[in-house]
Amino acid sequence: MLRIITQQIEVRAELQRICDRTHDDQVIHKEATVREVLQAVKRQGDRAVLHYTAEFDNQTLKPEDLRVSGSELDAAYQQVSKELLEAIMLACRQIEAFHRQRLPKSWVQFGDDEVVLGKRYTPVDRAGLYIPGGRATYPSTVLMNAIPAQVAGVPRIVIVTPPGLGKAIHPAVLVAAQEAGVAEVYRVGGAQAIAALAYGTETIPKVNVIAGPGNIYVTLAKKLVYGNVGIDSLAGPSEVLVIADETANPVHVAADLLAQAEHDPMAAAILLTTDTGLAKDVQAAVERQLIDHPRRTQTEKAIAHYGLIVVVESIEAAAELSNEFAPEHLELEVADPWALLEKIRHAGAIFLGSSTPEAVGDYLAGPSHTLPTSGAARYASALGVETFLKHSSLIHYSPTALQKVAGAIDVLAKAEGLPSHADSVRLRVQNQKQDEV
Repeated sequence: MLRIITQQIEVRAELQRICDRTHDDQVIHKEATVREVLQAVKRQGDRAVLHYTAEFDNQTLKPEDLRVSGSELDAAYQQVSKELLEAIMLACRQIEAFHRQRLPKSWVQFGDDEVVLGKRYTPVDRAGLYIPGGRATYPSTVLMNAIPAQVAGVPRIVIVTPPGLGKAIHPAVLVAAQEAGVAEVYRVGGAQAIAALAYGTETIPKVNVIAGPGNIYVTLAKKLVYGNVGIDSLAGPSEVLVIADETANPVHVAADLLAQAEHDPMAAAILLTTDTGLAKDVQAAVERQLIDHPRRTQTEKAIAHYGLIVVVESIEAAAELSNEFAPEHLELEVADPWALLEKIRHAGAIFLGSSTPEAVGDYLAGPSHTLPTSGAARYASALGVETFLKHSSLIHYSPTALQKVAGAIDVLAKAEGLPSHADSVRLRVQNQKQDEV
């Protein structure tokens, strides 16, 4: 049952426990396993990838099975409904339109004495996208990761995803990939997939950036290969925090909490409310909606361990608790969500008003649903086109401009004990003066 807490002394401890839910004693053991996988793939390439796919995913593959064939990509369109294809296409349009607005532009600024400063944005050469499998199928995650990479202008985008029964990749995932402009898909998951993207194998290319959520082994692998490649974030189990007042519909709030809990037994679903009656009504609604839930077992586990209802004294108190937790998803189901928004400092994505459930953002609103978790929203942001871009500073000084700053550079270089830095300017200025004579 979803617990209700009214004792404020308990609240912060519970929220911290939920935030820290991935920091278990098994992480060290799991990290050792991941290190072994990474080193094996780095040394042995495809051979190690195939070995660990057999060991962890119970799928026996040959090297030629790793890449999804063109015929399989074509056949996927015949295996999805017209309605699903139309929904994927709508989501593509919405997501692309949002990210095109976010695309930063290179710029230059011309100052006095022919000083030119600027910034030049260029995409990475290759991006690898991890699309999780196992408990569910995620064509939406394909779109939310691939489209920002496409908009950023990445020339080569590859997808890795765990194979299902009979080596199959769900056709919805393959259709979503193609609608997002990606036709290079590999049937491999887990830490071995991250290793293959980070180091390259005979079949799978080495990439510059790895993006996309996964289980603890995938997350640890991304953490360990960072530096060799870039990563988007270290995404943990999903979470939602709802702030609701007496105007909220308890049935809707319950559905929103369960929409998060059904993802994973470690997903967190939290309600902060000023209304005791709403708290009890939501608790009852959750129990009713769980009765015939197709994913009842894992959803109940999430609710039992990481579900929580907190009755607070004021909406302001709820906002402060939310800022401390820094949720991945934050719903503001209150009479005036825009006023409350001014008090929110930390959240991955914010859903304003009673007609904006998190599912809108999960599927097609536009912003990526790959978001910071476990408190990372205090310093991190959602995946976007910036994830796949890098920028270079542009600097140009004319001879006149260099002469004007030469003295200051000389002083700073000598203060740092770097005489050649000073010489590199001094010699140029001397030559310029000689040329003028």
